[in-house]
This record gives sequence, structure tokens and C-alpha cells, in this order.
Amino acid sequence: MTPETSLFSFVLNATLVVKIVILLLLLASMFSWTVIFQRWFFFRKAREAIKAFETRFWSGEDLGEYFHELHSRHETLEGLEHIFYDGFREFSRLNQQASAKPDAIMEGVQRAMRVTLARETDKLEQHLSFLATVGSTSPYVGLFGTVWGIMNAFRSLGAVQQATIAMVAPGISEALITTAMGLFAAIPAVIAYNRYANVAEIIISNYDTFKEEFYNILHRQTHSLAKKVGE
Repeated sequence: MTPETSLFSFVLNATLVVKIVILLLLLASMFSWTVIFQRWFFFRKAREAIKAFETRFWSGEDLGEYFHELHSRHETLEGLEHIFYDGFREFSRLNQQASAKPDAIMEGVQRAMRVTLARETDKLEQHLSFLATVGSTSPYVGLFGTVWGIMNAFRSLGAVQQATIAMVAPGISEALITTAMGLFAAIPAVIAYNRYANVAEIIISNYDTFKEEFYNILHRQTHSLAKKVGE
């Protein structure tokens, strides 16, 4: 490929609108790849944290001691640790109130864990909408650049008396670059979005399952204590 027909020369000789489209698509691609790698590490860490927490939680360790251990770093808790901490904290706080009834205690615990679950869900879904936007709009942005470039190519042909393939080809090639750039930005973003949305859904399901299991544990404990007090 000669310098006159290289891809870089097509970009340099493109119109301002086409250059802006190419720049936007390059930026979108760069940001989407940044998000792709960031989310990959985030989800990997989240899944490892789930395994570590469940192994420790179901090992029979005293939950009170585990809660006090988490209290020292409660501002940095994430995932199941965060749900457990907020639920157990609300349980302990309400349980210390002599006037608190078992049902009221469990409603408070359920509410606290539900709020924490919503926050953790937001963390899991963070930036996924950006990938979806890049994946859905990039082809259209590239198509806009292509249409604009073809329009300019045919408009230039109107100024000459005899048109040849050598005169048309560079303009068409320049226009099609934006379509290729749009697909280059969109395809990885769509694949990553579908993959990460599925992973996020699985992790959220794990969070919700643990929330219900922990709620049942505290529910049995609360009503068991209430029954003993009543006797």
C-alpha cells in the first residue's frame, strides 16, 4: 500500500466532519476498553470475595466476633460483607431496645439489608450503561460519517466532466473508514455489555439469596429468644 492510498492518508485528507466522527469513535473505543478492563477486574474481585465470605460465614464462626472484626473497616466493606454488616448492626441496635418487638426488629433488619443490596447493585451495574450506549450508537455515528463522506465524494464528481473509478475510489474509501471505526468501537462494547450484565445478574442473585438466608437465621434467633422470655 502506497503512502497515497494508506489508511492514515485517507484520514488526513478527510473532511472536517469525517475527522470529527473518527475522533469521537476513537475516544469512545478507548473509554469502552478502559471500562471493559476495569469491570473485568471488579467482577473478578467480587466473585472471589463472595467465595471467601461464604466459606467463613458458613464455617460456624461466631457472628458477633465476625461483626466486630468488620467494624474496624466498615467504611470499605463491599458485597456480602457489607450486607451482613448492615443487617447485623441493625439487628444488634434494635435488639438492645427493650420495647422492640420481634416483628419490628426483623422489619428493620430487612429494610437495612434491602438498602445495602440496592447500593451494591448500583456498584455492579456501574458503567454498563456506557458500554450499552457505545455498542448501540457507534454504528450509527460511523454510518453518519460514511454518508457524509459519500455525499462529498459525489459532489466533487459533479465538478468534473468525466468521472473515473480512480476519482471515486479514494472518496468512497475515506467514507467507509467511519463505518469500520463504528463497528470497531461497537462490537467489543456489545460483547462486554452482554457478558458483564449476565455476571452482574448472577452476583446480584447471590447477594439476594444470602440476604434471605441471613434474614431467616436472625428471624429464628429473634423469635426463639422471644419465646424463652415469654416462658
